[in-house]
Amino acid sequence: MSGPYVIRGSVSLPEAELMWRFSRSSGPGGQHVNTSDSQVELRFDLARTEALPPVWKARALERLASRLVGGVLVVRASEHRSQWRNRETAAVRLASLLAEATAPPPKPRRATKVPRGINERRLREKKQRAETKRGRSSRDWS
Repeated sequence: MSGPYVIRGSVSLPEAELMWRFSRSSGPGGQHVNTSDSQVELRFDLARTEALPPVWKARALERLASRLVGGVLVVRASEHRSQWRNRETAAVRLASLLAEATAPPPKPRRATKVPRGINERRLREKKQRAETKRGRSSRDWS
């Protein structure tokens, strides 16, 4: 297991703040499935962590509010038969969730006018389509 997990830049998740829980996984495994605790549940207390800068922490708390249970972010992984691979999957998923949640907001879009040439071309093509359709009418077939 390679920890600490880098979120962005020099900010990373310390191994001491990660809480692991293991349980039996439903899914592939055959005879092995009833004896091993391969499902991984990774908990990270986002509300109390000191690993994130205050601005990032506030941003993450706001964006992940629907996923938090008492300020704790929970990530589960049970795709693999191996507990080790599930641990790595859960940790990478947590790091990417936090990286996405702490990203700075995008720059606001500046409203711009539609260029005159584009508008003129649209109207010209519209007139051409109308002319084509008018030519399909059966009025002047006699």
